[in-house]
Amino acid sequence: MQRVNLSTASEFVLVGLSDAPQVRFLLSVLFLIIYLATMAGNIMILIAISTDTRLHNPMYFFLGNLSLLDILCPTVTVPKMLDALLLENKVISFPGCVLQLFFLIDAVGTEIFLLAVMAYDRYIAICHPLQYMHIVSMKLCAHLAIGTWLVGLVNSLLHTSLIFTLSFCGSNEVDQYYCDIPPVLALSCLPTYSRELVILLVAGVLRSSAFVITLISYIYILLAILSMKSSESRHKAFSTCGSHLTVVCLFYGTTICTYVRPSSTYSPQQDRIVSMLYEILTLLLNPIIYSLRNTEVKCALRRVVSQVRTALTRQEHLSQSLASSGPPVIG
Repeated sequence: MQRVNLSTASEFVLVGLSDAPQVRFLLSVLFLIIYLATMAGNIMILIAISTDTRLHNPMYFFLGNLSLLDILCPTVTVPKMLDALLLENKVISFPGCVLQLFFLIDAVGTEIFLLAVMAYDRYIAICHPLQYMHIVSMKLCAHLAIGTWLVGLVNSLLHTSLIFTLSFCGSNEVDQYYCDIPPVLALSCLPTYSRELVILLVAGVLRSSAFVITLISYIYILLAILSMKSSESRHKAFSTCGSHLTVVCLFYGTTICTYVRPSSTYSPQQDRIVSMLYEILTLLLNPIIYSLRNTEVKCALRRVVSQVRTALTRQEHLSQSLASSGPPVIG
């Protein structure tokens, strides 16, 4: 084990990834493909929402914010993972670890409240459809979006300051493939009980409040859908919130397993599997879920792809015409 003699480590070593060359190569290819697919899917959704006027409404405004978060979250961790796998550079500086954990907690905290806001938006749309445009104005949407990002920022500042003001005078090997709360806390040579308690209390209050908003919203949505007389109306109403509900279940399932427990129960092997499900697979599934289950998004994505193909075809024809005309005659 690598040890440091200073009161606080100047760098950390990420040891959560395999040392076998064949495994490292396969993992790097897998992570790179999933990362690029996640980026492409979320960027396509952002382009579709910004260019299609039919998607300029509160529901897709919040979906655009979710896509931004799904771009931020893997970008914080995956490049360093690829660096460790391909170049065997497992060392991350102390400031680098601080920034990685800060942006990760910021993205997770913001997404918790964004999902709650999206659930409230669906509640108003289904339970109060005639008043929807009056209640959920774009001004309110902007305020809610800014509020979710600010709450995530403050929450991350608190968590990061509590963790990295500890002393790390023992092992500097982080048993995870990125800097996260449980494995970093496990390296402290000082008692962490009081700070863990504060972290759990703050996270518990924030996450439970967001969860209650989401839960109550979907209870009312479910009751409203069941009270509809027409099966077509029920199917249409459920289709508008089915994608969001699926994302909510995936998100809460993985984050609860990762963060809602004391570090005394920390299991590196279990955490690596759960965090990989959230960091890699869940973020890849989000744009797929929204594009496959939402007709409007699918149509908008088709239009974006068609426009890109048309632009590429025109560029190709222009290049061919310039090539066939030959060099310009001078004089």
